[in-house]
Amino acid sequence: MSEDAYKLIFSNNLKYFMSLKRKTQIDIVNDLGFDKSAVSTWCNGTRLPRMDKVNALANYLGVKRSDLIEERSAAEITSLNPDDLILLQAYHNADPDIQFSVRTILGIKKESSALSKAE
Repeated sequence: MSEDAYKLIFSNNLKYFMSLKRKTQIDIVNDLGFDKSAVSTWCNGTRLPRMDKVNALANYLGVKRSDLIEERSAAEITSLNPDDLILLQAYHNADPDIQFSVRTILGIKKESSALSKAE
């Protein structure tokens, strides 16, 4: 798997658990003392944190480290959050031009292996 795929997986998992725990990037910065730009790059999938930061994030969010770094199956993702399922279904039902626009806005490249598996 490419490094970009790992970045996307980590980013998606981090944002998911932040949402579940109702935490924002600012909460992480303030509560853990992390650099604001570092947290932003982890959330937008442009960089990966060092393992000590992954451990701190996992402890903070009350999850296992593997929950942040491992790819989850579509069933696990869709069974966890009904709001996310609604958005995912709307995306899949949208015409290809709309899907392209959504990916562009979110900065997601279709050729990403993680996205290809989901689509």
